[in-house]
Amino acid sequence: MTADEPAAADDRTAAEASAAAGGTSPEGAAEADVWERRIADGLAFLRRRVTGDYPVDDFGFDPELTEQLLARVLRPLYRSWFRVEVSGLDHVPADGAALLVANHSGTIAMDSLMLQLALLDEHPAHRHLRLLGADFIFRTPMLGEFARKSGATLACNPDAERLLSDGEIVGVFPEGFKGIGKRFTDRYKLQRFGRGGFVAAALRAKVPIVPVSIVGAEEIYPLIGDIKPLARLLGIPYFPVTPFFPWLGPLGAVPLPSKWLIECGEPIDTAALDADPDDPAAVFGLADQVRETIQQTLHRLLLRRGSTF
Repeated sequence: MTADEPAAADDRTAAEASAAAGGTSPEGAAEADVWERRIADGLAFLRRRVTGDYPVDDFGFDPELTEQLLARVLRPLYRSWFRVEVSGLDHVPADGAALLVANHSGTIAMDSLMLQLALLDEHPAHRHLRLLGADFIFRTPMLGEFARKSGATLACNPDAERLLSDGEIVGVFPEGFKGIGKRFTDRYKLQRFGRGGFVAAALRAKVPIVPVSIVGAEEIYPLIGDIKPLARLLGIPYFPVTPFFPWLGPLGAVPLPSKWLIECGEPIDTAALDADPDDPAAVFGLADQVRETIQQTLHRLLLRRGSTF
């Protein structure tokens, strides 16, 4: 026995005696300490929110709110409900900028949130994903403010290029509402990628483009119909009809527990390309390359996943 061991034993004995005097076990005392710290952290968080003593950037991004509130709400879905498995995160740089381009689906854009949490929780550098969203999101009361606080901004080239020049990881879903609003019969068939604005932004910023393929979101709300008159009345892109919504009311809004796979593919080094961001042919060609890479990876991931649930 070394000289340190009797002292350690004495400390344990003292801790056990103290716990016994208070009527609790050492394990119970340790758990109480954990809860005390959580309560103290929670009160400090609320104090900062009330006093406004927290940082936001020029886009309105609030990293503390994202980590302490949004991420905690999403983790049970990510880990236990969708059981998300992520691969290829080594293709996302630990520092510096990159543009992540992913397929879009699911009736409600849950895939963007799961990808955001994947980078925050599972990337070695715990990086924040700055999402580019449609103007409809930012015109919607409360939703627009929430989106900005979670790191999203308008899907336009000036905002994208500014974020990339600041060294951020930017996420874009070029299918837009065509992707999340497509019928279940068209699942995992990529829609058109627009005019390739994301490619031009990456070329100008000379940052890598990382194709991202997401399997699982297509099945959470199987879209079988769209009530277009009601969608126009509400000013939304579509009014979804699924096997459970709106027939079961709020219960029909619970996503089905499909199994998710997310893969980040080999990055495309735009700095090494001799491509003019103002040349439509070059931009469309690179956009098609990214789209085809994602489509092929989706087929492979579907075979690997096997059962949907």
